[in-house]
Amino acid sequence: MNLGEKLFELRKAKNLTQDEVAEKLNVTRQTISKWETNQSAPDFDKIVPLCELYEISPNELLIGEKQEQETANNEKSDGLSSKEAKKHIFIPGKDNKDNYENMTRNQIKQKSAEIVSSSILIFFFAIAFAALGTTVIMWNPVIVGCIFLVLIGWGVTRIVKHYMSVPKFEKTKEEEKQDKILKQINDIIRGIGVAIYFIVSFITMAWYITWVIFIIIGMFEQIVKLIFTLKGDDGDEE
Repeated sequence: MNLGEKLFELRKAKNLTQDEVAEKLNVTRQTISKWETNQSAPDFDKIVPLCELYEISPNELLIGEKQEQETANNEKSDGLSSKEAKKHIFIPGKDNKDNYENMTRNQIKQKSAEIVSSSILIFFFAIAFAALGTTVIMWNPVIVGCIFLVLIGWGVTRIVKHYMSVPKFEKTKEEEKQDKILKQINDIIRGIGVAIYFIVSFITMAWYITWVIFIIIGMFEQIVKLIFTLKGDDGDEE
């Protein structure tokens, strides 16, 4: 019996659903499903909570499963390699890089802070490049515009890809309260930004370039979101 089958049998023996187990371990139901179908394995910090939930020892869960695999592998004649046999073992650091399902909330928040802060830096660089490229360096405006759009697209893609990959967790009351405050602040930023856009556009009549203000608005929204993310991390550590 492999690890996934053992986890499935243990859950059934406790008469628990995948949703119930996911809630107790603070992960998603999809994560529990992947564990039980051997698409991934539990992270190290989930082994002890799993054993406590199923009332077994870590040795019984891990060492027993390893012995059974070795026996089964010796009996098989299909030439399954040790590399293939270990393909579902979770390796911290390596799998955490792209596998959001095996990350904890704090790890995902830290990843969000890294993605957002680095993307904001890209936005700053793009705006500075656009300003200097046409006035100081005196490059062709078309070339400067193309590079500017590529940089902005790169930053936006990184943020969108990240938040589309993040699994959904049930939010705490504190997180829901922060989301409401964040939405109100961003609504104010958008309102002020739109007003500035029209004022500057009508005064300068430079409609061909004032649309950059909307990119700056989005950048400020991400900065506010980053502040709230870091604030949430501080609260979790306390």
